[in-house]
Amino acid sequence: MADGTRKFDVSLVTPEGPAFEGEAEMIVVPGAAGDIGVLARHAPLIATLRAGSTRVYIDRNGEMREYATGPGFFQVQLDRAIALVDDAVLASEVDDARAREQLETAQRELELVDRGESTADRWQLEQRIRHAGNQLTVAGRG
Repeated sequence: MADGTRKFDVSLVTPEGPAFEGEAEMIVVPGAAGDIGVLARHAPLIATLRAGSTRVYIDRNGEMREYATGPGFFQVQLDRAIALVDDAVLASEVDDARAREQLETAQRELELVDRGESTADRWQLEQRIRHAGNQLTVAGRG
């Protein structure tokens, strides 16, 4: 490229299929221990992801796509980064009603676990709560 900026292949994949696939200049994912930013030629990496904001920077003209993503895994190899997450919602497409319902449902289920009335997985419920709240936060409505 004329400006010296290198792009690399980026994939953001959910169980339903790819949320984003293409070239980008940078991706920033919510690592379990903090945000991880990756540019082309990054060293190989494998990390766990928490629910949070995943940002894909397409080019220097400011094109960026932000997703509210659930927990998952992240891998960087050569000039390719792959984020495997349980859900990815483009910030501009967050459905407030759906996110609020997911949040309320998971909170009710967690209350049942706390009272000993459910054997649901606490970690999964906590992640669902974080992800639903995260959707609202990423969309600027949390």
